[in-house]
Amino acid sequence: MTDTNQTPLDQPTTDSVEPAAAPVVPTTPATDAPVEAAPVAEPVAEVAPVAEPATEPAPAEAEVETLSTFADLRPGVTVRVHQKIRETNTKGEEKERIQVYEGIIIARKHGHEAGATITVRKISDGIGVEKIFPLNSPNVVKIEAIKQAEVHHSKLYFLRNWKKRLKEIVLKK
Repeated sequence: MTDTNQTPLDQPTTDSVEPAAAPVVPTTPATDAPVEAAPVAEPVAEVAPVAEPATEPAPAEAEVETLSTFADLRPGVTVRVHQKIRETNTKGEEKERIQVYEGIIIARKHGHEAGATITVRKISDGIGVEKIFPLNSPNVVKIEAIKQAEVHHSKLYFLRNWKKRLKEIVLKK
């Protein structure tokens, strides 16, 4: 009795369909006469819609896109790091501003992991200052490369007491 052209979704299921209950006929209190009620339709089994595949990228893919933007950051590159700074004034109001820190990258640690960092060194008023910036921090707004020096080491800690200048390579823009 089953039609071969029907799919399993087209065939009625007996599990989800409940038998129709007898209609309740309300009566008026004064006359006990039945009041006409609307006809009761039989329940229809609804087919659940098929779930759409998710179009959002997986977290691992999103992380790869974020890290690929910092692929050209390596020791010897002079960079400008734009960092969010939150300050509280004397009245207790909190303000947020962008501070720019410009210096040369002397080390990059943890490669392309989520916790990757760069150490940036600059000379401020004749004193060497180093800051470590996490690459995936929400406080680091932007990192832009300015120039590239010719280096042969992966860590440039020798620049801390180096008096000579490094040979620069022109960056393509």
